[in-house]
Amino acid sequence: MNPSGGPVRFADGKEPDAMRTIGEVAKAFGLKPHVLRYWEENFPNLRPLKRSGGRRLYRPEDVALVARIDQMVNREGYTLKGAKLAMAKPASGLSEAIGPETTGPETTVQVSGEIVARLRSIRERLATALAA
Repeated sequence: MNPSGGPVRFADGKEPDAMRTIGEVAKAFGLKPHVLRYWEENFPNLRPLKRSGGRRLYRPEDVALVARIDQMVNREGYTLKGAKLAMAKPASGLSEAIGPETTGPETTVQVSGEIVARLRSIRERLATALAA
């Protein structure tokens, strides 16, 4: 996705599945190259190929991952840590119950009855504790 929300389109005459330099990817998303390098440190799945002299070449799957990170961090308001956790495989049933895609605070999420019951129980215990 590009900053306007549509698919990333590179106006460089290369094939859609061509490798891209860090500058090309940064420009396509309206980011600075140092931001992409920082994301590489924080997202283990983001590993562009590195050529001699440290020149980075982003594969199409790397560009797709950058698009997802950009969407989550710069459009949906996730922190880097939150985006990393959301993109990781579900460690608990909660991620599976909520679903793979949430877009932010205004999103309506379908939650399983078990989770709702647990949340109500917690709310009741908190109310009791505060009343005491």
